[in-house]
Amino acid sequence: MSNYLIAVVLGIVEGITEFLPISSTGHLILVNRLVGFTGNFANMFDVIIQLGAILSVVVYFWWRINPFSSKKTNEEKSETWDLWKKTVVGVIPALLIGGTIGKLVEVALFNPLTVAIALVIGGIIIIIIENRSQSNTINSISVLNYKTAFFVGLIQCLAMIPGTSRSAATIIGAMLLGASRSVAAEFSFFLAIPTMMAASAYSFLKADVNLSAIEWQILSIGFVVSFLVALVVIAAFMNYIRKRDFKPFGYYRIIFGLAVLYLTFMK
Repeated sequence: MSNYLIAVVLGIVEGITEFLPISSTGHLILVNRLVGFTGNFANMFDVIIQLGAILSVVVYFWWRINPFSSKKTNEEKSETWDLWKKTVVGVIPALLIGGTIGKLVEVALFNPLTVAIALVIGGIIIIIIENRSQSNTINSISVLNYKTAFFVGLIQCLAMIPGTSRSAATIIGAMLLGASRSVAAEFSFFLAIPTMMAASAYSFLKADVNLSAIEWQILSIGFVVSFLVALVVIAAFMNYIRKRDFKPFGYYRIIFGLAVLYLTFMK
């Protein structure tokens, strides 16, 4: 398989999985191993294409996150600034904890076995939470306070374990703290913007890679494909959660995780 085709495949995988509670990092690790795309450039590629997915969030939620729109009332602008303040509070734990032990976690846990176990455990937790009687006290982002935003951000740090899923951690965390399913998903999207931009920038600056013209092309292809696919997925996901719960994602995680465990031990 050519590197150009690999870039397309990984861009599709990233775009589909980044904002669903099924772990984009876990899927990328497994697909990378499957197609033999490994090394420093591959590691950086996986992080950089996340920027494409993040750009899709910015485009999709532009009205919500742009505090400078002339079409917004002063009250709407104030609400937007409040959203950004809560997002910044929520990203603080990831910056502190990720910056401190992120590399150690990557070296120790980035492997198919960890991914499989995290997928199964996360799937079971999602199903348990969806089966419980829920009492939602947070039915809009404006009601979500700074303390809750911080704790959601703290729970997000569990996503450093590959296979956990950043979106699953934040969505589950927010729901456990009283947020409705739609509010939990929305805040997960907003929190992803600074979190993943920081992770991508850190990876790019620290990577000991001198990119060739071809490697820039491969990165660009993955970036664009990830952006386009993620934009479609976000719209579909937001429509989905208005009508359905997250149980199917929990079952998918369990089945996929067990399949990975089987393949790992059958080698």
